[in-house]
Amino acid sequence: MRIAMAIAMSALAATVAGCATSPVDYGASLSPQDPKWASPACQQARAAAAAYAAREKQHPGWEFVALGPYGLGIIAATKEAEQKQRKLYARDVHLQCSSLPLPKELQGDLSPVVARANYP
Repeated sequence: MRIAMAIAMSALAATVAGCATSPVDYGASLSPQDPKWASPACQQARAAAAAYAAREKQHPGWEFVALGPYGLGIIAATKEAEQKQRKLYARDVHLQCSSLPLPKELQGDLSPVVARANYP
């Protein structure tokens, strides 16, 4: 059982490794020469991204959840939600701070998926 848990945790770590970059790092990669860079909206977007990055580092580890029967699923769902939030903040930073078109990895619908019930 311990071997299975170790394999599952390493598989989870491998899938999480492909996460979106930090919105703070993404904002730092944009050109400060862009006319939008000095705008108040850009400064607010970068401050919000920095605040999110700080909150993300402060949350507790999820290792204790792996002990339960649904632990790995909970961890995977949480990591996926965090990755989506990172992309949303990076997208906002790009839209507020750069005149360049939106990169392909930040395009598309990043809103949460809502399950719809089909009633007869």
